Amino acid sequence: MTSQIIYKGALRTEATHLQSNTVIETDAPTDNQGKGERFSPTDLLATSLGNCMMTIMGIKARDMNVDLEGTKIDINKIMKAEPRRVGGIKVAFHFPASLQLNDKQKTILENAARTCPVAKSIHPDIEQDINFNW
Repeated sequence: MTSQIIYKGALRTEATHLQSNTVIETDAPTDNQGKGERFSPTDLLATSLGNCMMTIMGIKARDMNVDLEGTKIDINKIMKAEPRRVGGIKVAFHFPASLQLNDKQKTILENAARTCPVAKSIHPDIEQDINFNW
C-alpha cells in the first residue's frame, strides 16, 4: 500500500505516506466551498507534475555530472468547468544563472522532464505548457 487517507471533516483530508510516515493535508479550494488553507487535490496533481519532472531531470543531471540545485519551478493550474476539472498545467523552470550547459545537455534534460511518469500519466486533454528558462 502507498498511502492512507483519513477524512478530517470540513472538506479536509490527511494523507500519510506509509513508507516514510510523512503527512500531507488537503483542503477544498475557496472557489469550491473550501477553506483553501492547504493544497487542494487538484493543486497536488499540478504540483506532482513539476516534482516528477524535476526528479527525473535530477537523475539525468546526476548521470551527466550536472548540478541542478537551486532550480525553481512555477506551477500554474488552470481549471475548467462542466465538469469541473484541471484543463491545463503551466510549468516554468527557472535555472540558476551559474548553470552553464550546452544545447545537447539542455535537450537531454528537457526530454527527461517531458517523459517523466506523471507527464505520461496525465490525460492528454490536460494541456501541459512547459517552459525551460535557461
